Order: sequence, then structure tokens, then C-alpha cells
Amino acid sequence: MRNAMLATIGLLLTGTTLAQSSQSITLYSGRGKTFVEPIVQQFEKKTGIKVNVRYGNDAQLVAALREEGNRSPADVFWGNSVGALGELAGEGKFVKLGTSLTRTVSPDYLPADRAWLPTTIRFRTLAYNTEKIKPEQLPDSVLDLPKMTALKGRIGWTVGYPSFQDFLAGMIAQHGEATTKTWLEGMKALQPKDYKTSNVGMLEAMRSGEIDVGLTNHYYIQRVNRLNYPIDTYFFKNGDIGNLGNATGAAILKTSKNTAAATRFLSTLVGKDAQTFFLSVNFEYPVIGDILQPTTMRPFSEVSKRGPKIDPAALPKNIEKAQKLLRDAGLL
Repeated sequence: MRNAMLATIGLLLTGTTLAQSSQSITLYSGRGKTFVEPIVQQFEKKTGIKVNVRYGNDAQLVAALREEGNRSPADVFWGNSVGALGELAGEGKFVKLGTSLTRTVSPDYLPADRAWLPTTIRFRTLAYNTEKIKPEQLPDSVLDLPKMTALKGRIGWTVGYPSFQDFLAGMIAQHGEATTKTWLEGMKALQPKDYKTSNVGMLEAMRSGEIDVGLTNHYYIQRVNRLNYPIDTYFFKNGDIGNLGNATGAAILKTSKNTAAATRFLSTLVGKDAQTFFLSVNFEYPVIGDILQPTTMRPFSEVSKRGPKIDPAALPKNIEKAQKLLRDAGLL
């Protein structure tokens, strides 16, 4: 993996020149250093603009931005979930992005108010142990997963993980709170094992035989495929909420002291080089076209049809409801 990263970074830096500049921006990143640092280094070398990065999870950074208010030094927020991005957008913390930034990205994941820019797409899916389960044994819809009584005690999930909570918010948006509550109660009756926020730990448990299936994001399965784990990807029927497409994204804060440099940074994130990097390192789907995908991944054109068509703004509106349902069920 390290060699692949170095090769990709080398590609990113090819043909760039160091522009002399005393400018700087501050980035609040909910994305991990592995994905952020190479992009920041490339951007700094190409533009001469210094990027000061504050790392944390989305919840920590959202709380910081709220506490700081107009005093915040942040120019850019790079979030790991639609929920966090939508919460801040709903509070009016982001500037509206121009079409020069947004015209190149997939419109399915671009919020109507253009308050933030999608940077990669992840799909919810069901991972299964190919030595224990055959795909024809699995349900057409994630809503029918609680009916799989033979899997009692053999299902994994990560209820504290932002993408799982976004998935529940999507279920509320598509099917309502009552159906989502019933689904959670049915799942709880199957005594699923909660791996908190560790999808990696969940798939390791699947490899060791502790569980047979697990609700996760597609790219975690792609990662373990390189290690020849007996784990594969199961997509539910087209349009099912179990296949929810969820974006990472970036936005420019209204408190930014350098919106021009912040705009250049966002433009870099959706450029071909950065999009290729995200795909090669983490198997996340690019938000722009003409990016060659690994043969182990289903084409974006196919997978995007499997996901339900839900307004990105619907997820943050339902995050608190999803979290309340989890708390009421004693799961969070």
C-alpha cells in the first residue's frame, strides 16, 4: 500500500512548480491523515499556499466550529459524513460555492444549495463470509435482514460510525421513523455484535469466524480483498436503502480570511489527480468521470443505480432522530 501511495503522490507532483506565496489557509479535517496529508503536500508544492490542518472526528470539529463562532480560524471544513456537512450548512456556516467548482461533480450527491462539494462517494452494503454464506441466502432488502433468524448472534454492525447513522437517517427519510424503529427492534432481537466505530475490527471478526455478515461501507471490503479474506460484497435490490450512497465533502467557512485560496484547495480535491489518489488508496468512488477503476469494483454507473435517490439534505435533517432511536433502543 505504501508503494502505491508513493507512486500516486509522485504522479500528483509531476509537472508542478512551486509558486512563491505567503498565503495560508486553515483546514479542519474529519478525514484521516493518511488521506489528507499527501493532498495537502501536493497542494502546497504546487501553489505555495501553506495549509494548517486540525484533525478530529466530524463531531469534534462541528462542536469546535460552533464554540468558535465568528472567531474560528477555519477556512475549509473537510467532512467525513453528509450528516456533519449538512448540520453546519443548515446553521449557515458555509459560503455558497460557484459553478466553476460544482459543474464537474456528480449532481446526484451535490446539495441543491451548493453549500458543500462532494469529494468521494461510499456505498453502504452487506459484507458476508463466502465460506459460511451464499449470496442467494441473503434478503433482497436490508429491511428484511431482521427476518434472518438463522443469523442470530452472527451479524455485525458499527452503530457509532457516522456512515451507519447516516444510513439510519436515510431510512427515516425513505421509510419513516416507525419503520426504522421497527427495523432496529428486529435487529436487536438478533443480538448483533456491535464493533462501535471499527469496521476493520468487524471484518477481522468475520474472517476469524465470529460473525457471518456485517453492515459496512463498500471500500472496507475492497481493502480486505487484497488480503484474500473470504469476504465479499452483497448489494440489495436496486433502490434499497441498504445500498445508500454517501459522500464525503468539503466546504468553505464564512469565517474564512482567504476564500480564494480555499477555493483553490477545493478545486484540487475534485481534480483528476486527487480523485485518482482517493480511489487508489481507499477504493472510494470518484465524483468526476474518466477515472479508471479497479476490476474488483463494480462500475460507478452500475452501483449508483442500486442506491436510493435521496436528497443529500435529507440525511442531516434526520441524524438527530436516528441517534435518538439508537439511544431509545439502548444501542448508543
